[in-house]
Amino acid sequence: MAEIHGSIWAVRCTGCGAEREERDDFAELPPRCAACGGLLRPGVVWFGETLPPGPSGAAMEVLSRCEVLIVAGTSAVVSPASGYAAVAKRRGARVIEVNPDETPVSGICDAAFRGTSEEVLPALLG
Repeated sequence: MAEIHGSIWAVRCTGCGAEREERDDFAELPPRCAACGGLLRPGVVWFGETLPPGPSGAAMEVLSRCEVLIVAGTSAVVSPASGYAAVAKRRGARVIEVNPDETPVSGICDAAFRGTSEEVLPALLG
């Protein structure tokens, strides 16, 4: 698995860049870094930020080996993740789309299930 957009359970210091997992409530608000006193933010990629190279490379490695890729709940328009279905398809994987609406990758999918991820995935994987 590659968390290309980060993890909501991670926090990152806006000052020194230190990261850690945090599942407990914060003692003070706003939360601060113990090392430098900088503000802590969620360890996720926000719109307009670049994906970190480690997880992005890990995603490409997974795509090179996968036999089936489920593309669920995405607009399929934000790069580079919008290209992952095409990468998997070129490497021989079956691509399944789960989404209420058609997307730019719908045309290359082997199967498409129209509905929300909440509705379709339990039935598909159950």
